[in-house]
Amino acid sequence: MAAVRRLASSLLSRSLSSLFRGDGTRASASGVLRRFSTAVAVEEPITPPVQVHYTQLLINGQFVDAASGKTFPTLDPRTGEVIAHVAEGDVEDVNRAVAAAREAFDEGPWPKMTGYERSRILLRFADLIEKHNDEIAALETWDNGKPYEQAANAEVPMLVRLMRYYAGWADKIHGLVVPADGPHHVQVLHEPIGVAGQIIPWNFPLLMFAWKVGPALACGNTIVLKSAEQTPLSALYVSKLLHEAGLPEGVLNVISGFGPTAGAALASHMEVDKLAFTGSTDTGKIVLELAARSNLKPVTLELGGKSPMIIMDDADVDHAVELAHFALFFNQGQCCCAGSRTFVHEKVYDEFVEKAKGRALKRVVGDPFRKGVEQGPQIDEEQFNKIMRYIKAGIDSGATLQAGGDRLGSKGYFIQPTIFSDVKDGMPIAQEEIFGPVQSILKFSDLNEVIQRANATRYGLAAGVFTNNLDTANTLMRALRAGTVWINCFDVFDAAIPFGGFKMSGQGREKGIDSLKNYLQVKAVVTPLKNPAWL
Repeated sequence: MAAVRRLASSLLSRSLSSLFRGDGTRASASGVLRRFSTAVAVEEPITPPVQVHYTQLLINGQFVDAASGKTFPTLDPRTGEVIAHVAEGDVEDVNRAVAAAREAFDEGPWPKMTGYERSRILLRFADLIEKHNDEIAALETWDNGKPYEQAANAEVPMLVRLMRYYAGWADKIHGLVVPADGPHHVQVLHEPIGVAGQIIPWNFPLLMFAWKVGPALACGNTIVLKSAEQTPLSALYVSKLLHEAGLPEGVLNVISGFGPTAGAALASHMEVDKLAFTGSTDTGKIVLELAARSNLKPVTLELGGKSPMIIMDDADVDHAVELAHFALFFNQGQCCCAGSRTFVHEKVYDEFVEKAKGRALKRVVGDPFRKGVEQGPQIDEEQFNKIMRYIKAGIDSGATLQAGGDRLGSKGYFIQPTIFSDVKDGMPIAQEEIFGPVQSILKFSDLNEVIQRANATRYGLAAGVFTNNLDTANTLMRALRAGTVWINCFDVFDAAIPFGGFKMSGQGREKGIDSLKNYLQVKAVVTPLKNPAWL
């Protein structure tokens, strides 16, 4: 993922002083004056350079209205205004989509194609995404609020890379011939699992689309995908391109709608053979229960996190501050693996806090379509209010508010980059997933202590370690109970690197060879041999 690494490097090293257009002031809860760049946030929003063309459900290769005729608004998080009204899928629509996917699997050409034929379609799809990079990125920014530069220079190119990666796997999925203790020929076949139900979140709509659709299609399955109600537009757009690339009708069906209706119907459907979900841990429990109560379909879950970011006493503090800032504030803090518990050794704690505060005060927040903006709005009012409640909880529990703590501007869902120091393990901001631009900085004194404290959580999605000591790095990478441990880096993703969690951060893995296992059944075939020349 060269594009992602280039963007991360740029974000981690960019000097921001030249990007400011003005400062605003506010009094914090402690009465200390804070300075923020607010001018960008209050300017008139830029008109997005893209049109919304697809707002219906995609069922059996056709865009159709919801059976009920209902629609719901998808909002621009910069302003809270309506972008478009999108078809609201419900139980009947899920039934129609599953029926189309079932027919396409049982009777249609997709699972009967050679892997090479499937590969060629996925490669054509990747080419079309690349061709429409700017339109797709603009649509994602408009509907989600993430910086356009992030979407255009990192996320859409990553979508292209992921689809090419899975295209490469399509003709390399094969079984084994294994020896048996006797005259039998034994084959182990890897077969597509059938109809896959997939539910994706709103924070990275395009990437989560690729993480799920890519391996499922490479393995020969058909799909019913429910997009997040906050961000339905990009999945519909790229699904149209996938059909333009030659995907047969019924292989991929896309339902926009709400979790308690469309999502629940998909999770509990008796004709869905496998379910994949990315979202909160609490919702993941519901999804797993619905799947178990229906046809006991296998479920993969990529859920919440409260990832530790550990800064050792041998760290280059300036570099560590920038890395920890990126680990938390990337994507408006709306990242399941965000380094949201920043553990800093007591020897460098005070210096780190002061410099982390300074970095947060320089963060450029504003219209995500504006060049140089690092942080756009939160996704919607509900998420905005949730984050503000956590900020209040941090103040009320005795943490020291070093920076931020308020909304930014009077329009849309912008929040000031917020820093808390003197955070204790039992505080809500240290225990619960905030999913916003709020950094909690905790002090520790030795290695064994920080290992115990870092692991003292129900989550285990990711962790970060910043140290120049190889022995310390080796100790922590093995001791931390997390699915990914980044050493002297953070948020480095690649199509081949598996991603998933320990404990209540989920089960199963996305990306890499491990993701293919989610969409394959293993079948043993045993045939007697008469007078074999060899066994």
